[in-house]
Amino acid sequence: MTNHEYTNELIHESSPYLLQHAHNPVNWHAWKPETLAKAVAEDKPILVSIGYSTCHWCHVMERESFEDPSVAALMNELFINIKVDREERPDIDHIYMEAVQFITGAGGWPLNCFLLPDGRPFYGGTYFPPEERYGRASWRQVLVNIAKAYKDQKSAVTEQADRLTGAIAENEKRFISDSRLIKTNDNAAQDLPDFFKKIDEQFDATYGGFGSAPKFPQTQTIDLLLATHYYQKNDEALVQALFTIKKMIRGGIYDQLGGGFARYATDAAWLIPHFEKMLYDNALLVRTMADVYRITKDTEIEHSIHETLAFICKEMTGTEGGFFSAIDADSEGVEGKFYIWKKEEIENVLGDGTQLFCKIYNVTRSGNWEGHNILNLADSVKEYCVKNKLDYHQTTTDLERQKKILLNKRNERVRPGTDDKILLGWNALMLTAYAEAGMALGNKTYITIAVEQHKYIKDMFRRDDGAFNHTYKDGKAKIDAMFDDYAFYIEALIALFHSTQEVSYLYEARELTEYMFGEFYEEVDGMFYFTGAHADNIVRKKDFFDSATPSGNAVHCRNLMYLGVIFDLKKYSDTAERMLNAMDASVRLYPTSFAYWAKNRMIHHYGLEEVVTSGRYKDQFVEQINMIYSAGRILMKTGIGRGDLILLLNKEETEESLIYLCKDYNCQRPVHSIEAFVEMLNK
Repeated sequence: MTNHEYTNELIHESSPYLLQHAHNPVNWHAWKPETLAKAVAEDKPILVSIGYSTCHWCHVMERESFEDPSVAALMNELFINIKVDREERPDIDHIYMEAVQFITGAGGWPLNCFLLPDGRPFYGGTYFPPEERYGRASWRQVLVNIAKAYKDQKSAVTEQADRLTGAIAENEKRFISDSRLIKTNDNAAQDLPDFFKKIDEQFDATYGGFGSAPKFPQTQTIDLLLATHYYQKNDEALVQALFTIKKMIRGGIYDQLGGGFARYATDAAWLIPHFEKMLYDNALLVRTMADVYRITKDTEIEHSIHETLAFICKEMTGTEGGFFSAIDADSEGVEGKFYIWKKEEIENVLGDGTQLFCKIYNVTRSGNWEGHNILNLADSVKEYCVKNKLDYHQTTTDLERQKKILLNKRNERVRPGTDDKILLGWNALMLTAYAEAGMALGNKTYITIAVEQHKYIKDMFRRDDGAFNHTYKDGKAKIDAMFDDYAFYIEALIALFHSTQEVSYLYEARELTEYMFGEFYEEVDGMFYFTGAHADNIVRKKDFFDSATPSGNAVHCRNLMYLGVIFDLKKYSDTAERMLNAMDASVRLYPTSFAYWAKNRMIHHYGLEEVVTSGRYKDQFVEQINMIYSAGRILMKTGIGRGDLILLLNKEETEESLIYLCKDYNCQRPVHSIEAFVEMLNK
């Protein structure tokens, strides 16, 4: 085979990541049954290479190896080569990431895994350099050695594949207990662990956040701190949550000019970001900031919510609707080039007033990263003005004008690429973010956006059979939706109901929940599979950990808690309790790894608040209550539903305006004002 005789099938795909590789001289295939059949027919091992469009080291390995005709010729001769977008096929990524973690003790992207023709993994790693360095074998060396092992030691390779596949199948059982053996009156299922103690051990009192570099937002852990403050009156938990959010807002992880958060910081101080921006991070951070604002009414956090959503609207929303997946870290082949500044550049652009801007945003001649400056704040602008006896209103007015000038100048640069595929689950997270921000801030525009986006997303993703697809691009939706997609979408429907009191969202949530019981549920351990009943993966896995996004099982456990109360469905409530019991031991040991579960446990322990408003001012009461924090609340007004909403029974519509606060369907005497309602909550 000459270097020019190759057939790269990725040109027919829609994923931006796959299209990035569509002109490599590699015989790349997408993950399809016919590709695996080809491997079986030719008795060739499979190389599955997994990444995503904004992955820096994926770009590096492509330039070094996949664009090299001689390396590509070797790959084409020895393997069936498959490229996978991890965001498009998280089910594939989960399996082979776990295999590589078993083999090497670590994971990451690019993920390169070698498989038997039937898809069972036997070897893998992450980035491999073109020449031996970093203590890693060269990519050529790996290719030759793996192909030789497959040819000469096939029985040993097959045994390794059997062991790995078995380990992957059994691994999840380490984290769950047999919930059938835990009685509802057992102490283990009823007492509440001291989650705060575990969080406090990891808290960074200097810079906020948890652990050391690299540092991720860990919004689920912050949410757990807020719940701890709410239920247990733990003021230190609130201090840690607020401190962490503010450190991020003031750091380089936050785009001080354009708004929005980068994926993580490479240092402990939140200064140096990995510059890619992901939709899910910004969605989760907006939700968390909305809850922090509900408690504190902090204007700095309010401003960040508005800036972040403005960024989402401008940079990550399609012209027809739907939210894009990510923005790359690199432009012109250089990480962060779009975002960083020399002090001289800022001086040339701003002219008068440069000195104050540079002081506030820590801009120096030497820079703070590779001779350039990443804009960041040591203090809030208000704190800086107080310390330096400056007029706050005038200073903020000047800064906003200067930021706009610099942003316009920045927009003249070569922009990072945008991954414009639209994913159901991530869009659902952003729907919830808009709804929660709208409720917390009393901003009806955000709620309207959530409602409009829901309609568009439902139209894009829902199939004629009532099920959903996972991804949408260029007018076409494809790939069966996975469990997380449904779990996050139902969560969004519940948030949409609370923000609008439109009961159709609840009925849609119940309908989809019934579908999920049939398609994803496993009766043996009471949990839900990540893929549907007809998926063709070598292992059908379940997801329990919080990672960059919350565990789908944890999210749906809470969905079931809410819907079980709303519709008085014992099946839902019992399933949620069984899930909580199964996860109890793991949650006690590792609450920051299972933070969504831990908050679920707190809600279950203290009970969901059931709140109903009625009378002349019931709509106004709903808006006001939505601005008050709760770790777990169902809120509805009278006059909605089909008579099957048990919380509304025996609550007649009257001229008198009332607020009912109930738990387990038992209500306190109703009150007539928000002030009285808050007093009841505090008791």
